[in-house]
Amino acid sequence: MQLKINNQHHQLREPYPASLQEVLDLLVPDLKPKGIAVAMNQQVVPRSLWQQTSVPDQAELLIITATQGG
Repeated sequence: MQLKINNQHHQLREPYPASLQEVLDLLVPDLKPKGIAVAMNQQVVPRSLWQQTSVPDQAELLIITATQGG
């Protein structure tokens, strides 16, 4: 399985992660879920659906971090 996360390519071997949450846990283990959004193939996936959303081969994930400014 090949994925692209924030423009970085990743090659995964079987057994493949079953959900978006498992992909994030595996490939971005220090990710803090507060203050971020994840889009898969240009569609935002609500955090409440990460555990049940499967990730297809060749998916493109974008992790967006909220920032403060003024």
